[in-house]
Amino acid sequence: MGELLNQRRKETARRIEQLRTELGDAEKICGEKACVYAIGSFGRGEANPHSDLDLFIVGQGSPDKPVIRGLDEILIKADLIDATRKLGIPDFSGEGEYVKHYTVKELVDTLGTPEDDVQNTFTARLLLLLESIPLIGDTAYHQITDEVIAAYWKDYEQNKNDFMPAFLANDILRMWRTFCVNYEARTQREPESLMAKRRLKNYKLKHSRLLTCYSALLYLLAVLTKNKTVGPADVKHMISLAPTARLEWLLTQSHCAKAHQSIQNLITQYEAFLHKTDAPEKELVELFKDKQRRKEHFGSNYEFGNSVSEVLTIIGNDSLFYRLLVV
Repeated sequence: MGELLNQRRKETARRIEQLRTELGDAEKICGEKACVYAIGSFGRGEANPHSDLDLFIVGQGSPDKPVIRGLDEILIKADLIDATRKLGIPDFSGEGEYVKHYTVKELVDTLGTPEDDVQNTFTARLLLLLESIPLIGDTAYHQITDEVIAAYWKDYEQNKNDFMPAFLANDILRMWRTFCVNYEARTQREPESLMAKRRLKNYKLKHSRLLTCYSALLYLLAVLTKNKTVGPADVKHMISLAPTARLEWLLTQSHCAKAHQSIQNLITQYEAFLHKTDAPEKELVELFKDKQRRKEHFGSNYEFGNSVSEVLTIIGNDSLFYRLLVV
């Protein structure tokens, strides 16, 4: 791990502790029945001073009988707004439009249904598993993640000796492709004046979101290669690791030794990305208006994607699960 990544992790942890200190009222409302978890750069443990806070609120119960009702939900959101403003974190984007509240039953029951995309439970559930950290409600957070894992591992007991996490892997792949499709669709509809901002988003997408998805797939692939099965406890451990920490975990696995140098290169490339994006968004948007500098940045997109593919191929070693991931 390099100096910048280490610094980002320490600073993110410090700011999360500050947030928790300021969220006393929301913590009392949530208790052990609901949680608020951060995603994005805070969830990945790599927030910089310019990062905003993305999050979801998830409670026990069902849509018709939620444990967090309307007024309590408003109070939780008000506490979150007050805390972010006090700590100098940018306001929630879209006037808080994306600060959503779900029940765990919604996250589980919509799995594999058309409603999953429409209600945005797909994003809330996948990012819970791939890049989340609880701000408040630790007990509920762990209970909820256990319920979500159980929904993906329904057939585990009958196949515990050779369980392949195909259901979850397919959803992770769908998450990555959804990110890409949404970017392309929105870009085609936007005027030229907003293109620089969209190009910046694409640059970030091809690094942070790519690593979010594929660090999980690499982790699952490595566990399956070693143990011939993947259990719920393995996924629980994966959730506790940020995407870059999953890469570092791979470096501790002797059966992945052939990939270690490529993994180290991947971490170095990702740190370079963090360094290049360590500036206010306005400055970065101006940078992406410059054709030559933009071209240089997009070149690193392809290099990073190629590096991820290289590690996947080495660890996969033509296994059945690897074949599922690529075809």
